[in-house]
Amino acid sequence: MKWIDIPPVWWAAFVALSWWIGRAELFGLSFGGDWIGLLAGIFIGGGLILIALAALEMRKQRTTIIPHMEADRLVQSGIFRRTRNPIYLGDALMLLGFILRFDAPLALPLLPVFVWIIERRFIIPEEDRLRRKFRMDFARYCEKTRRWV
Repeated sequence: MKWIDIPPVWWAAFVALSWWIGRAELFGLSFGGDWIGLLAGIFIGGGLILIALAALEMRKQRTTIIPHMEADRLVQSGIFRRTRNPIYLGDALMLLGFILRFDAPLALPLLPVFVWIIERRFIIPEEDRLRRKFRMDFARYCEKTRRWV
């Protein structure tokens, strides 16, 4: 059952719930307009790009991308100069894009709930492991690079 407690499973659950809310057409609410599809595509594409850049940088640095595992290196280059969590940021952007794509305005509150769960369940424990292993290097990294944006 440990395979269930990984960010992609949480993300997929939130996307599925967003889809259901969009299909239910609760209260007849809609974002309206043709522009919403373009905006959804921008968020989904932007999220995918962030995730790909982070994965490539982590591979280049030869460290793990899998949560709950010990990192071999503290990655501070590439996209990690802008955000300490580009993959989770990409997940959040893609979730927002799918909420828009599914025309599910009532699903918008799911976005901060998703961010809160990811932060508490994955980011804080990951940062604690990095803090213990890389001590001053991680402290300096946190001073110059924000957790999200």
